[in-house]
Amino acid sequence: MSQTLAKTIDVRTLPPAQRHSTIFQTYHGLKSGESFELVNDHDPKPLYYQFAAEHSGKFSWDYQEQGPSVWRVRIGKTA
Repeated sequence: MSQTLAKTIDVRTLPPAQRHSTIFQTYHGLKSGESFELVNDHDPKPLYYQFAAEHSGKFSWDYQEQGPSVWRVRIGKTA
């Protein structure tokens, strides 16, 4: 299923303490089939594990760019 890109969130300018809450707030605002692009300054693998624990089977995670200085991940809401 093709997903509609809702927006791009660049968390590189946010304080680290605000990044995950901003990302999850954006995710929760998505409708099924929508996605957003996350831009980060490091591999957001810990975020992936948090999504897997809290939203197993309900999200998609597709790397668009993998470093070395910029990571882009398309995160979508599935069923």
